[in-house]
Amino acid sequence: MAKKLYDTAKPQERAVLVGVVTPNLKIEKAQEYIDELAFLAQTAGAAVEKQFLQRLPHPSSRTYVGEGKLDEIKEYITVREIDIVIFDDELSPSQLRNIQNELKIKILDRSNLILDIFANRASTAQAKYQVELAQAQYLLPRLTRMWTHLTKQKGGIGMRGPGETEIETDRRLLRDEISKLKERLNHIDKQSATRRQNRDEKKRVALVGYTNVGKSTIMNLLSKSEVLVENKLFATLDSTVRKVVFDNVPFLLSDTVGFIRKLPHQLVESFKSTLDEVREADLLLHVVDISHENFEDQLNLVNSTLLEIGASNKKQLLIFNKIDQLKEPLEPDDPFGEETEHLPYIEKLKNTWMAKENGQVIFISATKKVNIDELRKKIIESITK
Repeated sequence: MAKKLYDTAKPQERAVLVGVVTPNLKIEKAQEYIDELAFLAQTAGAAVEKQFLQRLPHPSSRTYVGEGKLDEIKEYITVREIDIVIFDDELSPSQLRNIQNELKIKILDRSNLILDIFANRASTAQAKYQVELAQAQYLLPRLTRMWTHLTKQKGGIGMRGPGETEIETDRRLLRDEISKLKERLNHIDKQSATRRQNRDEKKRVALVGYTNVGKSTIMNLLSKSEVLVENKLFATLDSTVRKVVFDNVPFLLSDTVGFIRKLPHQLVESFKSTLDEVREADLLLHVVDISHENFEDQLNLVNSTLLEIGASNKKQLLIFNKIDQLKEPLEPDDPFGEETEHLPYIEKLKNTWMAKENGQVIFISATKKVNIDELRKKIIESITK
């Protein structure tokens, strides 16, 4: 008799997404945000079934969306047997509690989702501690009785004072965990700082950019190394440093974590040590996905994040990647003027950005290896000046 086989693979969780369109946010921009949330959800391994967007003056302080929209979501998730609801903003502890009580289903917000992805992607001890710290800091104000499993992690004398409730015990355990993680990271930071000081006087070059713009592909091309490349958000968390030599000019090239809009502040804080590679670089290679319809928004967000971490004064070479995927808009606004009307779209972009960035711009395709030799020349020029 043939032995019956059972599929033991974990079924993919089915999710719906929820966002709010406020008066200062155009519907197209809100749709772009929730589409990015869908990409995040897919990166985390969920299958997105539906998106809900609601126009409101501001998100409801009680349930993020209005009661009618929440009832609509509740009916949909019940009928379709949805596993998880993901909100496009960070929910307050009270919002999270109220929505959980109404929907009786797993709830995630954008910050929690990004933290989950980081947790799955972390490979080194430093990255794991950084993510654990960010998760603990996110969780602390959101502790409810559903988190009492924390008390089972430790036992012994002195773990619980007289009259102390379980929730207070959980908070104390979490605060202790945060302190320990900070101590471990401080120790690693000191070791990393020593390593950086011990590097010789080579110039340092760091790749920065929005997530999924092709930094790791460029890293592999320039350093002839094998850094993980995936069409997923946050494929790279740990800073990878390689020694590179172009025309007898040696330098250290590092690949860093990609930025994204609404990046949880806990992550920015805990990853500041990893971003030391950016702060201490002599040259930043700012990679932009030129084929993305909102590439300028992404470029500006990266620049504002660099300002936040104290690296905005660094010399930059702007690298517009993915020119092989660039398509001319169907109805482009014409910022170029009549004198450039005869030029193809890519040439217009080149002329515009060359003028704007004082020549510190190059257009490439990393996957098709277009203009890579020119990129090498630009890097040598920049670090030998």
